[in-house]
Amino acid sequence: MSMTMVEIEKQLKDLRLSGMLATLESRALQASQCNAVLVEALSWLLQDEMDHRSSNLRQRRFKASGLTEMKTLTEFDWGFNPKLPKMEIYELVTAKFIQNGEHALLIGAPGTGKSHIAKTIAHASIQLFQKTVYREAHVFFEDMFEAEQTGKTKKVLKLFSEADLLIIDDLFLRKKMPSDAADYLLDIIINRYSKRKSTVITSNRPIEDWGLLLKDNAASSAILDRLLHHGHLLKFEGKSYRLKEAAKRLSLIKDEK
Repeated sequence: MSMTMVEIEKQLKDLRLSGMLATLESRALQASQCNAVLVEALSWLLQDEMDHRSSNLRQRRFKASGLTEMKTLTEFDWGFNPKLPKMEIYELVTAKFIQNGEHALLIGAPGTGKSHIAKTIAHASIQLFQKTVYREAHVFFEDMFEAEQTGKTKKVLKLFSEADLLIIDDLFLRKKMPSDAADYLLDIIINRYSKRKSTVITSNRPIEDWGLLLKDNAASSAILDRLLHHGHLLKFEGKSYRLKEAAKRLSLIKDEK
């Protein structure tokens, strides 16, 4: 027994096939105009459903990640800092290192593009439907402390330990570290290392200073040992993109006057 278009739409809605529902009318018109056979028309609708679900999954991954913006390399000004490790950056953005359970440390002066690249890597990870968690370092430690105070440590540890990619941005940007910072960081890195889950950390402090900054040389050594065992160390040298943008804005203000 054949169904009317209204009945088909209702069935698709009941089955939660919203991707097919959204394009049903246009696909029916397309099939009629080109005399498409049933199998061909059905394949179009199925692809529409798959595309719809993929898009929704990426949106959910982005919303859950903690990112507030998506960065790509298309807007990155390579010419401003020609000493940046361009080939290594492009390799990380392929996200192959995540599939291999490797890690990356992006170390260098403030404003040289570390956070932009970290967010670009996060974007690439989300496009591959991987569970991605991004935290600025001070927020990471705040989350751990709050979880400890509210009895949610197990839940937060699971979030940070089991994500396919964890990014901790601007580690040591704030000189005063929480008293438990070394323990928090060590627990997460050990868990992620054992599970072969990838971690990216950006910092403007050389790794030689981490023991002093964490006030725990043993923990620092254990953290770096695991990150560098299956890891990539990229050094960012050059001028500050932020100062460049600030100078540009000042110039525009002067021109308006």
